[in-house]
Formats: sequence, C-alpha cells, structure tokens
Amino acid sequence: MRILLSNDDGVDASGMKCLERIARTISDDVWIVAPECDQSGASHSLSLTRPIRYRSINEYKFAVDGTPTDCILMALLHLIPPPKPTLILSGVNCGGNVADDVTYSGTIAAAVEGTLHGIPSIALSQFFCDRSQTKWKTSEHYAPELIRQLVSEGWPSDILMNINFPDVLHNQVKGVSVTYQGRGKPGSVMEHRVDPRGNSYSWITSQRTEGPNDKGSDISVVADGYVSLTPLKINLTDLSMYKKLPNTFNIRF
Repeated sequence: MRILLSNDDGVDASGMKCLERIARTISDDVWIVAPECDQSGASHSLSLTRPIRYRSINEYKFAVDGTPTDCILMALLHLIPPPKPTLILSGVNCGGNVADDVTYSGTIAAAVEGTLHGIPSIALSQFFCDRSQTKWKTSEHYAPELIRQLVSEGWPSDILMNINFPDVLHNQVKGVSVTYQGRGKPGSVMEHRVDPRGNSYSWITSQRTEGPNDKGSDISVVADGYVSLTPLKINLTDLSMYKKLPNTFNIRF
C-alpha cells in the first residue's frame, strides 16, 4: 500500500509526526506532501493567482507553499511517480473537525481532494482542551487498527471518512461510534487590536459552541469520550428538496 500524508497544520506539525508514525505501522511506502506553514481554515481553496512552490525535505517528503488542496494536487500530478497512492491520510489535526467546522477545515479538504481523484481518503483529528497537552497517543493508539478495518471493508468512491479522537487518555476511550455530522452554533469572535506602529488589525478567533445535537452526532459522541467515525459525502445535493422543488415552483422562462 502506497500512502500519501498531508494536513493543514504544516509539514513540521506535531500531528504530522504522529500521522507518520501511524502510517508506518501500515506500510513502508509513505509519502508526505504538506503545507510549508499553517493553513488551518483554508478549506478546499486553491492557489489560482500565484505560482505554487515546493521544497524537497527528502526523497519522500515535500513542503508546499500552498493550501492542503494544492498539496494533494502537487503530490498526485507532479511529485509522486507511478503508481499513484492507494490511500490518503490527512491530519492528525490539532483540534477537532466535527459539526459545521468540517466546512472550514483544510484537513477535511485534503481528504475531499483525494476522494475527487478516486483515492480512498481519511481525515483524522485529535480534540484538545489545552493545546499544550494534546493527547497524540490517543490518536496513535487507535488510528492504525481503525484504518486497517476501513481499508479492508472499503467504501464508495464518493465518500470520505472523518475520524475524531476525544480529549482523553487512550486507556479512557469508551469505544468507537459511527456518527452523523452534527451542528454547531456560530460563535466566532473578531478581536480588533492595534499594532506597535498604531495600525489597526483584526483577529478571528474560533469559539463555535455545541448546538442541538441528538445522541449519535459527531460532536456529542466525542464529548462523551468516544472516537467518532463519520462518513461524509462529496455530493451536497439534498435529495428531499431536489424532489420537492419541481412540485413547489412553476418555473417558466
């Protein structure tokens, strides 16, 4: 199995080191193509108005001056020789990617891009309450077997897998739960500051809070100490409205 690793926290992030250790328990053919610097919140953006540059760290590891999506494209279309990767792992993100936050996440976006290219892709994220005490060993303990089982089982080509590990020690994890994407209340805060030269600037801080989630949502399951496994679909069409709208609107041109 040839595995491609990427993330949105940057090529030197602690989560990438964790992900590489995870991947090497599964295969010896591991490639890393990740952003040069932190691209958190980049979502599925592409760099279309400037050139994309990269540097080679070693034969199998590259840093790309671009978004997570840029990294996947650079890996598949330029940096990795045939055969193409058989699995893409994105993460391990420092912080959860559940509920509405999946729409902002560059970690999720890397897995989305891999899925669009027909490669099974998994996003992995580790919750934390204190960033300096992020429990990487929880991800590292459970991820290898989860990945092996998912690859063995297989899943449809228009689906990506989103895994979130709870902020508990590995021996305190209650289990693994298959979940649906929950909802979060918008809670971002924009802080306005002044730099030492007297120029004003703003800083967006993510403070999204839990919304009304039924039992079994990704956000509620992780809060209860379980690993959350959520299958996400590439096609965003709502089939119920797709069927309803033609009967509701009499559209004429």
